[in-house]
Amino acid sequence: MEFFPNELYHIYNRGNNRQKIFFSDRNYLFFLKKFRTCVLPYCDTLSYCLMPNHFHFFIHSDQRTIATKPLGRLQKNVLSEGIRILLSSYTQAINNENNSTGSLFQQNTKVKPIVSGDANYDLTCLHYIHQNPLVAKLVTRMEDWPYSSFVDYCGLRDGSLCNKEMAIKLLGLNMKSFYEESYKMIGIDDVKNIF
Repeated sequence: MEFFPNELYHIYNRGNNRQKIFFSDRNYLFFLKKFRTCVLPYCDTLSYCLMPNHFHFFIHSDQRTIATKPLGRLQKNVLSEGIRILLSSYTQAINNENNSTGSLFQQNTKVKPIVSGDANYDLTCLHYIHQNPLVAKLVTRMEDWPYSSFVDYCGLRDGSLCNKEMAIKLLGLNMKSFYEESYKMIGIDDVKNIF
């Protein structure tokens, strides 16, 4: 994965063969805790959603993101390496918990650059990520899904994983109309542009 400073990225992956990756509340919370230690030091998270068989993160890059560190004889990008460690350590924990073996996630985590202001794809990405549990019929209201930053944006939780102030500034969010805007369904053509 290659990153550039001051860019927006949609990062996502899912279980092998679309299998579940989260089996209990404890799993979701452990994954977020690992994300906080493995990935968050290298970027600002604008939104996220963990689903039973996949995850989405919308991040903003900066100088921390493009840094490298030596791994053997190679220089590795710190964010890419953080994502690798996150998925590897989470897989190991799930395999230990379930007495299983093998890969939990699809091989290549996807990273899609989102051009800020380009036909509002940045806002589309944010809202799409939050709408996942609603579209999948896991909840009837997005604020009822606890593994999403939507709860924080609605003021129902004071989470610290997302940099909401940065999202408001970069995406031009109007918090007075945010809730209503979040529930507007996104067209298929717009969704294609964030993947």
